[in-house]
Amino acid sequence: MPAHAYLCAMDAHAPLIDPFARPITYLRVSVTDRCDFRCTYCMAEHMQFLPKRDLLTLEELDRLCSAFVGLGVRKLRVTGGEPLVRRNIMEFFRAMSRHLGAGLDELTLTTNGSQLARFATELADCGVRRVNVSLDTLDEDRFARITRWGRLPQVLQGIEAAKAAGMRVKINTVALKGFNEDELFRLVGWCADQGHDLTFIEVMPMGEMGEEERLDQYWALSDLRDRLGERFTLTPLAERTGGPARYVRLDETGQKIGFITPLTHNFCESCNRVRITCTGELFMCLGQEDRADLRAPLRAGAEDAPLRAAIRDAIARKPKGHDFDYSRQHVAGQVSRYMSHTGG
Repeated sequence: MPAHAYLCAMDAHAPLIDPFARPITYLRVSVTDRCDFRCTYCMAEHMQFLPKRDLLTLEELDRLCSAFVGLGVRKLRVTGGEPLVRRNIMEFFRAMSRHLGAGLDELTLTTNGSQLARFATELADCGVRRVNVSLDTLDEDRFARITRWGRLPQVLQGIEAAKAAGMRVKINTVALKGFNEDELFRLVGWCADQGHDLTFIEVMPMGEMGEEERLDQYWALSDLRDRLGERFTLTPLAERTGGPARYVRLDETGQKIGFITPLTHNFCESCNRVRITCTGELFMCLGQEDRADLRAPLRAGAEDAPLRAAIRDAIARKPKGHDFDYSRQHVAGQVSRYMSHTGG
């Protein structure tokens, strides 16, 4: 191979590095904007979903994610909407499993748990070893209220199925003022009993949900952490799992608790991730509107060079961080798209 051709080939597969010298090794890909719940902080009750023709096909999602793996992505998280309501979604998981041990270190998903009882065994067979389940309350009536359409027993059954299939379960709980504040220790105790990790997340200003509602919902995790500290000894952990969470150990129970704090503590300095929507838009930052269209180069032809170039051009625009801010009694840095569109 001529020297110039060799250098071009090397450059085509060089790792993705953003303008702030952060390697991009974590891709979150939404496979659908649809969901069988309508969580109040995530969606409007009567959502207008995207036309199916606008969504990437499973084959296009395979090609796109494979391009990212070829560019150094080591962790792939499948999201939605609710990813497990996408028709034939297990075909995609089976396709992605071929990269495990061949560039990809981890294949995982975030789910509301409603379909886990159906798919847990197949997911485990595809190499999924961990799953994040969104669960904001253990009270059945509250669960119905916050999800609008959800049923708590169905989710708990799904979590049990995931455990039985050998998957590690992490519970993601959005901290909501006036809603689940009084369940803090119940959730912690339940996760300790069940052997689940638990991560608390601050509600983020995404979607046209109303400024007053966002402020009413916002429960700073600094306050939540202080409340935990009144009952437990919290030991900070250096451990990171590739995402934005910071962890502590509760010495009395030995369990690990995570905190995702886009507002009280901006986690952007170590950001190693980007997000792809189900329509092929690449968002370099969850809290910014800048995006890149990857669907066009995907559909322009079978050659991947233009796709890789579009990805590199986008990463070169990755910002230093987001601008979420509730500190002045109004919602600053709010983005208009719903979380279900970008991917949870």
